Amino acid sequence: MGAEWELGAEAGGSLLLCAALLAAGCALGLRLGRGRGVADRGALIWLCYDALVHFALEGPFVYLSLVGNVANSDGLIASLWKEYGKADARWVYFDPTIVSVEILTVALDGSLALFLIYAIVKEKHYRHFLQITLCVCELYGCWMTFLPEWLTRSPNLNTSNWLYCWVYLFFFNGVWVLIPGLLLWQSWVELKKMHQKETSSVKKFQ
Repeated sequence: MGAEWELGAEAGGSLLLCAALLAAGCALGLRLGRGRGVADRGALIWLCYDALVHFALEGPFVYLSLVGNVANSDGLIASLWKEYGKADARWVYFDPTIVSVEILTVALDGSLALFLIYAIVKEKHYRHFLQITLCVCELYGCWMTFLPEWLTRSPNLNTSNWLYCWVYLFFFNGVWVLIPGLLLWQSWVELKKMHQKETSSVKKFQ
Protein backbone atom coordinates (compact mmCIF):
# COMPACT_ATOMS: atom_id res chain seq x y z
CA MET A 1 0.00 0.00 0.00
CA GLY A 2 1.41 3.40 -0.97
CA ALA A 3 2.14 6.10 1.55
CA GLU A 4 -0.70 8.23 0.17
CA TRP A 5 -3.18 5.56 1.34
CA GLU A 6 -1.84 5.34 4.89
CA LEU A 7 -3.65 6.95 7.84
CA GLY A 8 -1.52 8.95 10.23
CA ALA A 9 -2.09 9.08 13.98
CA GLU A 10 -3.76 12.50 13.75
CA ALA A 11 -6.17 11.33 11.04
CA GLY A 12 -6.96 8.13 12.92
CA GLY A 13 -7.63 9.99 16.15
CA SER A 14 -9.89 12.52 14.43
CA LEU A 15 -11.89 9.82 12.66
CA LEU A 16 -12.26 7.89 15.93
CA LEU A 17 -13.61 10.99 17.65
CA CYS A 18 -16.16 11.47 14.86
CA ALA A 19 -17.09 7.79 15.09
CA ALA A 20 -17.56 8.13 18.86
CA LEU A 21 -19.93 11.06 18.35
CA LEU A 22 -21.82 9.05 15.73
CA ALA A 23 -22.12 6.10 18.15
CA ALA A 24 -23.41 8.45 20.85
CA GLY A 25 -25.88 9.97 18.39
CA CYS A 26 -27.11 6.51 17.40
CA ALA A 27 -27.55 5.43 21.02
CA LEU A 28 -29.44 8.60 21.96
CA GLY A 29 -31.56 8.57 18.81
CA LEU A 30 -32.54 4.92 19.22
CA ARG A 31 -33.41 5.46 22.87
CA LEU A 32 -35.56 8.50 22.11
CA GLY A 33 -37.13 6.81 19.11
CA ARG A 34 -38.31 3.62 20.81
CA GLY A 35 -41.76 2.69 19.56
CA ARG A 36 -41.59 5.07 16.61
CA GLY A 37 -41.36 4.38 12.88
CA VAL A 38 -38.12 3.80 11.00
CA ALA A 39 -38.13 7.28 9.43
CA ASP A 40 -38.52 9.04 12.78
CA ARG A 41 -35.86 6.86 14.41
CA GLY A 42 -33.49 7.69 11.60
CA ALA A 43 -34.29 11.39 11.92
CA LEU A 44 -33.67 11.29 15.67
CA ILE A 45 -30.32 9.52 15.22
CA TRP A 46 -29.26 12.18 12.73
CA LEU A 47 -30.50 15.06 14.88
CA CYS A 48 -28.69 13.78 17.97
CA TYR A 49 -25.47 13.40 15.98
CA ASP A 50 -26.04 16.80 14.35
CA ALA A 51 -26.48 18.52 17.72
CA LEU A 52 -23.40 16.78 19.15
CA VAL A 53 -21.26 17.92 16.22
CA HIS A 54 -22.52 21.50 16.42
CA PHE A 55 -21.96 21.84 20.16
CA ALA A 56 -19.01 19.50 20.83
CA LEU A 57 -16.90 20.18 17.73
CA GLU A 58 -18.02 23.39 16.05
CA GLY A 59 -18.70 25.25 19.30
CA PRO A 60 -15.09 24.92 20.47
CA PHE A 61 -13.93 25.84 16.94
CA VAL A 62 -15.83 29.12 17.18
CA TYR A 63 -14.34 29.82 20.59
CA LEU A 64 -10.78 29.04 19.47
CA SER A 65 -11.25 31.23 16.39
CA LEU A 66 -12.58 34.19 18.37
CA VAL A 67 -9.82 34.14 20.99
CA GLY A 68 -7.04 33.38 18.48
CA ASN A 69 -6.94 30.64 15.87
CA VAL A 70 -6.83 26.87 15.68
CA ALA A 71 -3.23 26.81 14.46
CA ASN A 72 -1.95 28.27 17.74
CA SER A 73 -4.23 26.18 19.97
CA ASP A 74 -3.68 22.87 21.72
CA GLY A 75 -5.98 20.09 22.83
CA LEU A 76 -8.09 17.31 21.37
CA ILE A 77 -10.58 19.51 19.49
CA ALA A 78 -7.84 21.79 18.16
CA SER A 79 -5.95 18.75 16.84
CA LEU A 80 -9.10 17.56 15.05
CA TRP A 81 -9.55 20.92 13.30
CA LYS A 82 -5.83 21.04 12.46
CA GLU A 83 -6.25 17.68 10.78
CA TYR A 84 -9.30 18.88 8.84
CA GLY A 85 -7.34 22.03 8.02
CA LYS A 86 -5.02 19.90 5.91
CA ALA A 87 -7.94 19.65 3.48
CA ASP A 88 -9.30 23.19 3.97
CA ALA A 89 -6.83 25.71 5.36
CA ARG A 90 -9.55 28.23 6.22
CA TRP A 91 -10.36 26.25 9.34
CA VAL A 92 -6.86 26.58 10.76
CA TYR A 93 -6.35 30.32 10.34
CA PHE A 94 -9.09 32.84 11.05
CA ASP A 95 -11.40 33.14 8.04
CA PRO A 96 -14.26 35.65 8.56
CA THR A 97 -16.71 33.81 6.31
CA ILE A 98 -16.15 30.42 7.93
CA VAL A 99 -16.31 31.80 11.47
CA SER A 100 -19.45 33.81 10.69
CA VAL A 101 -21.19 30.74 9.25
CA GLU A 102 -20.09 28.61 12.19
CA ILE A 103 -21.40 31.10 14.76
CA LEU A 104 -24.79 30.88 13.06
CA THR A 105 -24.49 27.10 12.76
CA VAL A 106 -23.70 26.52 16.42
CA ALA A 107 -26.21 29.01 17.85
CA LEU A 108 -29.12 28.48 15.45
CA ASP A 109 -28.72 25.01 13.92
CA GLY A 110 -27.66 23.39 17.18
CA SER A 111 -30.62 24.88 19.04
CA LEU A 112 -33.05 23.99 16.24
CA ALA A 113 -31.81 20.39 16.31
CA LEU A 114 -32.62 20.16 20.04
CA PHE A 115 -36.04 21.74 19.59
CA LEU A 116 -36.78 19.40 16.69
CA ILE A 117 -35.82 16.36 18.74
CA TYR A 118 -38.33 17.50 21.35
CA ALA A 119 -40.99 18.15 18.70
CA ILE A 120 -40.60 14.66 17.22
CA VAL A 121 -40.60 12.86 20.57
CA LYS A 122 -43.60 14.82 21.85
CA GLU A 123 -45.37 14.79 18.46
CA LYS A 124 -45.75 18.57 18.36
CA HIS A 125 -47.70 20.23 15.57
CA TYR A 126 -44.74 22.46 14.68
CA ARG A 127 -42.40 19.53 13.98
CA HIS A 128 -42.21 20.01 10.20
CA PHE A 129 -41.89 23.79 10.48
CA LEU A 130 -38.76 23.27 12.58
CA GLN A 131 -37.53 20.46 10.34
CA ILE A 132 -37.80 22.56 7.17
CA THR A 133 -36.17 25.55 8.88
CA LEU A 134 -33.25 23.49 10.18
CA CYS A 135 -32.66 21.76 6.85
CA VAL A 136 -32.65 25.05 4.95
CA CYS A 137 -30.18 26.47 7.48
CA GLU A 138 -27.90 23.43 7.11
CA LEU A 139 -27.96 23.69 3.32
CA TYR A 140 -27.31 27.43 3.49
CA GLY A 141 -24.32 26.78 5.73
CA CYS A 142 -22.84 24.36 3.19
CA TRP A 143 -23.52 26.82 0.35
CA MET A 144 -21.77 29.70 2.13
CA THR A 145 -18.90 27.47 3.22
CA PHE A 146 -17.94 26.41 -0.29
CA LEU A 147 -19.36 28.80 -2.88
CA PRO A 148 -17.07 31.75 -1.98
CA GLU A 149 -14.12 29.36 -2.12
CA TRP A 150 -15.14 27.92 -5.50
CA LEU A 151 -15.65 31.41 -6.94
CA THR A 152 -12.02 32.18 -6.10
CA ARG A 153 -10.83 28.86 -7.63
CA SER A 154 -10.42 27.07 -4.30
CA PRO A 155 -7.02 28.36 -3.18
CA ASN A 156 -7.47 26.87 0.32
CA LEU A 157 -8.69 23.40 -0.63
CA ASN A 158 -6.29 20.47 -0.88
CA THR A 159 -7.64 17.66 -3.06
CA SER A 160 -4.29 15.99 -3.77
CA ASN A 161 -4.84 13.27 -1.15
CA TRP A 162 -7.71 10.75 -1.20
CA LEU A 163 -8.42 11.25 2.52
CA TYR A 164 -8.57 15.03 2.27
CA CYS A 165 -10.63 15.04 -0.93
CA TRP A 166 -13.08 12.16 -0.55
CA VAL A 167 -13.42 11.79 3.21
CA TYR A 168 -12.86 15.24 4.73
CA LEU A 169 -14.27 17.43 1.97
CA PHE A 170 -16.69 15.27 0.00
CA PHE A 171 -18.07 12.80 2.55
CA PHE A 172 -18.24 14.87 5.73
CA ASN A 173 -19.72 17.87 3.97
CA GLY A 174 -21.86 15.82 1.60
CA VAL A 175 -23.66 14.21 4.53
CA TRP A 176 -24.88 17.67 5.59
CA VAL A 177 -26.38 18.11 2.12
CA LEU A 178 -27.82 14.62 1.60
CA ILE A 179 -29.59 14.11 4.92
CA PRO A 180 -31.14 17.60 5.19
CA GLY A 181 -32.31 17.07 1.60
CA LEU A 182 -33.95 13.77 2.59
CA LEU A 183 -35.58 15.36 5.63
CA LEU A 184 -36.92 18.17 3.46
CA TRP A 185 -38.46 15.53 1.20
CA GLN A 186 -39.96 13.78 4.24
CA SER A 187 -41.54 17.04 5.38
CA TRP A 188 -42.92 17.65 1.88
CA VAL A 189 -44.51 14.19 1.79
CA GLU A 190 -45.98 14.47 5.30
CA LEU A 191 -47.38 17.96 4.70
CA LYS A 192 -48.90 16.75 1.44
CA LYS A 193 -50.57 13.85 3.26
CA MET A 194 -51.97 16.20 5.89
CA HIS A 195 -53.31 18.52 3.22
CA GLN A 196 -54.94 15.67 1.32
CA LYS A 197 -56.50 14.33 4.53
CA GLU A 198 -57.88 17.74 5.46
CA THR A 199 -59.19 18.29 1.93
CA SER A 200 -60.91 14.89 1.94
CA SER A 201 -62.53 15.62 5.29
CA VAL A 202 -63.87 18.96 4.07
CA LYS A 203 -65.33 17.35 0.93
CA LYS A 204 -67.15 14.73 2.99
CA PHE A 205 -69.08 17.41 4.84
CA GLN A 206 -69.95 19.46 1.77
